[in-house]
Amino acid sequence: MSHKKKYFIGDMSKICNLSKKALRFYDKIGIIPSHRHDCNNYRYYTSESLLAVPVIKYYKQMGFTLEEMKEFIEGKDPNVFKSIKKSFLNKIKSFEEEQEKIERKHIAVKDWYELILEAETVIENSISDVSVKYIDSAELLCQEQYYEKDIKASIVNIDFTNYVEELDNEITGPVIIYFSPLQDRIENRPQAIKILQKTIKTCSKKNRETFGGCMMASCYHIGSHDTIQQTYQKICKWAGQNGYVLGKGSYERYVTDYWTTRNTSKFITEILIKATRMREAIQ
Repeated sequence: MSHKKKYFIGDMSKICNLSKKALRFYDKIGIIPSHRHDCNNYRYYTSESLLAVPVIKYYKQMGFTLEEMKEFIEGKDPNVFKSIKKSFLNKIKSFEEEQEKIERKHIAVKDWYELILEAETVIENSISDVSVKYIDSAELLCQEQYYEKDIKASIVNIDFTNYVEELDNEITGPVIIYFSPLQDRIENRPQAIKILQKTIKTCSKKNRETFGGCMMASCYHIGSHDTIQQTYQKICKWAGQNGYVLGKGSYERYVTDYWTTRNTSKFITEILIKATRMREAIQ
């Protein structure tokens, strides 16, 4: 591009791909000052103004404000490099914090998406048979509560939500509730329970409990929680027929529930109970 001495605002707008409104604003705050023609007082720019635009666009790409750019470009501070370094370090810190927030959101959304896929697979294939599988060990946030026969209030749990906030943490993945003794859950009696859930940030040892790390009988319950006792009875019957001894308590892992939909026919709950072969239990 050949350079000339003067560029009117229309020329600047076309050459630099900037709106006239933006150029007027840059002129107003002094970041790309214009000059006035002696004869007609028309606004015009010089080649120096023209070459300032790529620099400004680059700073903008990096996320700097116009005021920050002005300070860098003018360089009036005798310690200009020190000032620029400080601004760059602050910007890096800001981006790192923003990146961390985005990563936490990404984890939560991805975990929930996987639960939706799991629920969809269970419903489409009518997966409701009892099986025994190894459950990987996981350290989950834990809070002891009392179950008052209101399963919705236990899953969408205000006390647990407040507890997470008090710990300055965030949760992800399915809510898991531990019921013990097992018979009380089968008969839907009030009882002490434990609310368990994965956290985004690592929580202290005193606030967490180990879940899994053993073989468990597993069965998906499809539909309303009002009929979940039928699935418990199916697991107990299956264990007896196949030579397994069940543990004293049960875990209910809520794949989809009130957090996802009000349509109870789409609720998927995985019941998990520690299972041991009878001969192993006797030994």
